[in-house]
Amino acid sequence: MIRDVTGIQKIRMLYLQLLYRCNFSCLHCFHGERLKHADSFSGEEAVGLIRLMREEYGTEAVTLLGGEPFLYKELAEVVQYTRQELGMRVEICTNGYRVERRLTELAPHLDLLRVSLEGLSGTNDGMRRQGSYQAALSTPNLARELGVRTAATMTVTSRNIDEVLPLARIMERFGARQLKLHCLRSVGNAARHPELLVSDTTAYSRLRDALRAANLSIEVVLDEDLSEGGAPKICAPSDSPRVIERIEADPRGALSMSCKAVGNDSHAFWYEKESGRIIHQPTATDELTLAVPGVIYNHV
Repeated sequence: MIRDVTGIQKIRMLYLQLLYRCNFSCLHCFHGERLKHADSFSGEEAVGLIRLMREEYGTEAVTLLGGEPFLYKELAEVVQYTRQELGMRVEICTNGYRVERRLTELAPHLDLLRVSLEGLSGTNDGMRRQGSYQAALSTPNLARELGVRTAATMTVTSRNIDEVLPLARIMERFGARQLKLHCLRSVGNAARHPELLVSDTTAYSRLRDALRAANLSIEVVLDEDLSEGGAPKICAPSDSPRVIERIEADPRGALSMSCKAVGNDSHAFWYEKESGRIIHQPTATDELTLAVPGVIYNHV
């Protein structure tokens, strides 16, 4: 169905939000009130969507998210099926809080563990929850012992923009291969905290200059909206490319091609769980109708 409507032939990665449930309620979380919702994929529904994306769109990798994916009861089954039966790369994005037992179980089947951090100790704990910083830092150590590659992700806000470089150096010491920087979107909890937005966008240029001058060994990838003029207005869905990098499924089955549509109910496609098929449900505010730009990520 996506191919018929858009002309897209290949989607490289599926971002699969398995559930809304989380043990955190971060100030910037795009889920907002949905963190309280019970929507989730069953294990059968999750592997059904992954298999469909593999067969229909040549999808090569899956990133499992939530909520908090380590709270998902059928995580091991989904990970093992994806890796062993479909031969796809598997990543998990986690807050790293009390994941030791399950991470040890899943390690042989994981290609990458990505830990979310929002700055140094006090800043991170203020955004996430008390004790979350130390828990998140212990996770890459365990992953490394288990032979799992690690990376970190961070949403840049007014509170933590000056801590990006120090955090990059810390993650470098912990052996993380990449730090991925996201632009804050005013949806979910972030809509109630406008003070988190970076009002002086010249700060982005200073951040980029500092990162370039730092001679880091860790790879730093950032959303091009983290620039003074914002990202180039490239509307991937409306330009009918043959290949796109990603599609994201929320726990209800809503599918979004642009990160800028995630959390906004701007999806044009749904994964219909009962029938195991993708359907097109256009609206006046969906990402295709509005030509929502795709997010562009580049190396610093």
